[in-house]
Amino acid sequence: MFTYRTNGTCSRQIYFEVDENNKLHNVKFVGGCSGNLQGISRLVEGKDIDEVQKLLAGVLCRNNTSCPDQLSKAIAEYKNRVQA
Repeated sequence: MFTYRTNGTCSRQIYFEVDENNKLHNVKFVGGCSGNLQGISRLVEGKDIDEVQKLLAGVLCRNNTSCPDQLSKAIAEYKNRVQA
């Protein structure tokens, strides 16, 4: 399970897993708008991490970021750490 501490959003952390085919699983947000974040988690389940990263990058809410944007940043950090 990969953990990412968010910045500038109501959610505080994001947890997720990536399988051997680079598919995203078990995305969980800590804090934030529960219904919206459950929806995002369901929509990205089983999707390719590169596709999700590209799709969500730059979605803005407040503080020049958003929970979806933070998920894209979490994926980028995952790729830098785990796939390096």
